[in-house]
Amino acid sequence: MNNILDVLIIGAGVSGIGMASRLVKEQPNKTFALIERKQEIGGTWSQFRYPGVRSDSDMFTYGFKFNPWRKYQTLADGTSIRNYLNDTAKSFDVSKHINYGLHCTSAEWDSNRQLWTVHTTEEASGASRSWQAKFIVSAQGYYNHDHGYTPDFPGADSFKGKVVHPQLWPKDLDYAGKKVVVIGSGATAVTIIPSMAETAELVTMLQRSPTYIVSLPGTDHMTKFLSRFLPKSWTYAIARKRNLELWQTTYKICQRFPKMMRKLFVGLAKRKLGDSYSDENFNPVYEPWDQRLCAVPDADLFNAIREKRAAVVTDHIEQFTETGIQLKSGRHLDADIIVTATGLEVQMFGGMPISIDGQPYDVAKKMVYKSVLLQDLPNFAWIVGYINLSWTMKTDLSSLYLCRLFEHMERENYGQVVPRDNENMMVDVSMLGQLKAGYVARANHLLPRQGLEKPWIVRNNYAEDRKMMLHTDIADYRLEGTAAVAAGDGNVVEMSGEVRRAA
Repeated sequence: MNNILDVLIIGAGVSGIGMASRLVKEQPNKTFALIERKQEIGGTWSQFRYPGVRSDSDMFTYGFKFNPWRKYQTLADGTSIRNYLNDTAKSFDVSKHINYGLHCTSAEWDSNRQLWTVHTTEEASGASRSWQAKFIVSAQGYYNHDHGYTPDFPGADSFKGKVVHPQLWPKDLDYAGKKVVVIGSGATAVTIIPSMAETAELVTMLQRSPTYIVSLPGTDHMTKFLSRFLPKSWTYAIARKRNLELWQTTYKICQRFPKMMRKLFVGLAKRKLGDSYSDENFNPVYEPWDQRLCAVPDADLFNAIREKRAAVVTDHIEQFTETGIQLKSGRHLDADIIVTATGLEVQMFGGMPISIDGQPYDVAKKMVYKSVLLQDLPNFAWIVGYINLSWTMKTDLSSLYLCRLFEHMERENYGQVVPRDNENMMVDVSMLGQLKAGYVARANHLLPRQGLEKPWIVRNNYAEDRKMMLHTDIADYRLEGTAAVAAGDGNVVEMSGEVRRAA
C-alpha cells in the first residue's frame, strides 16, 4: 500500500496530463500520482494508430492554454499530438509522477477514513497494487479502450479478406493496390479514407446516411503571417480566441438557423466536389450539429473523391460475402479489406467499479455537478470535454475548478465534499442527450443524467461554463462539506455535514 496521496489521477491522456500540469501550477503543495494503463502518454492518441489519424478540432483550441500549440497545422496528426503531450509533461515536471502499465480494477470509498482505495493490476506481470488517495480525478474519458463498436453483420465470417476496426489497427496491414471498403462516415472514416486512397486501388466509404463535412485550411496562414510581426505568445492567444469565437458562433447559428447552415455546408461540399456531388451522398437527413461536424484539412477527402481515388455509396448492408459486401439495393461492393469505422463503445471510468462504504455506485442514476463532480459521490471528479468545441476547452476549465475546490477544502478543513440534490432536479435525459450520435443512443443507459437547471445541466457552452466554474463561489448549498478526520484517527472527528450557501 502506497503513502496516502492528496490526488490520484487515472489516465495520462490529454485530460490527465492537463489536470496534472494544472496541479503543478496552481496547487504545488499537493501530492499526486497518475495511473496509466498503457506504456506511454497519449490516451486516445496512443490507442488510435490508423492511417492519417489526426485531431478533428483546430489545434489552437485543442492545445492547452498554459502551453500553447506552437505549430501552424490546423488539424494535427496523432504523432505530433503525442509529442506535444510528452513535451507538456516534461515541461511541467509531470512525467515523474506517471505509473505505466496499471489497469484500475476497482475504487472503494471509506467514509470513516475519508479515503479512496484504488486497486490496480500490472498488466505485464499480473501483480496487484493498491493506492490510497483523498481525491480521485478520472481522466479516462467514456469509451472502451479494449475494443470499439462493431454491429453484428450477417455473413461476416464468410468474408475471405481482412476486417479491421480502426481502434485496433494492425501495424503490418498492407493495403497498397487493394480495394478497401470503409463502413461509416464519421470523423474516423473521413480521416482514414484520403490517407488510404494515396496507395489503395480504390477506397469506398459505405454510409447509411450522409454526414456534414467541412474543409478547413491545413495551415493557419493568418497566424503564421502575424508571427512575423508580433510576439508568438500574442499570435497564439489571438488564434485561440479567434477559433473559439468562430466555433461557438457557428454552433449557435446552427442551432438557431439550421436550414440556412445546411444550405451553407452542403453548398461548400458541392463546390469542392463538382460533378462528384450528389444529394444522396452529401446532404444529411439531420440538421447541422445534431451530430458533430466532420472537419477535413485542405479538402483532402473531397479531392480523393473528385479524383476517383475514393468513392461514396449510401446504402444498407444486406450481408458480407466472400469477396465483399452485398447491399440491399442489389449492388455488390468488392473488397480485399473492410474497415469497420462504426464507432465507439461507451464505458464509464474504464470499466472500473466504484463503491461507497461497500455499496455499488450507479452513475447512470446520478447527475453531474458543474460538469465535473458526480452526485452523491465523495471526493471524485470526472473530466470530460465538449461535444461542440475542442475537448480541452472544457477539460481545462474542469482542472482549474478542481484546483479552486482543493484550495477551498483546505481552507475550510473539509475532508470530504459531496454534491447533493435536495430539490429533485433529475430528468431522464443523459448528459450527452444533445448529441444524436449512434454511440450516445446505445449508451443512454450508462451515462449520467441531466438536471432541470444549473449546476446540474451540461450545456456545452464555454462562456456559461467559464462563469460557473471559475467565477462562481465554490461554497454552494448543493455541495456538502464534512470536516476532515484527525490524522491517524479512524473515526470522524466532526460529521457536521455543513451546508454552505453561496453569497
